[in-house]
Amino acid sequence: MRGLLGSMSVFTMLMTIPQVLTIWVGQQAAGVSLISWSAYLASAVLWFWFGITKHDKNIYLPCIGWIALDSAVIMGVVVYG
Repeated sequence: MRGLLGSMSVFTMLMTIPQVLTIWVGQQAAGVSLISWSAYLASAVLWFWFGITKHDKNIYLPCIGWIALDSAVIMGVVVYG
């Protein structure tokens, strides 16, 4: 199960990269919800903190990627939205 969860975490992050590229390369953030992505960021931060407190790399390491991706989307919405 850990392998499947790890694979899905990587897969979903890879599926988020086109959104980041659309915003930053295409300079297009129309239709991207700042509220939704802020909620995703808040969730990733909470999961990161939980993973740290439980000393579980399977939880907190993927959160680093999610925090970076969510932050990139949010910053892009602020700049180009």
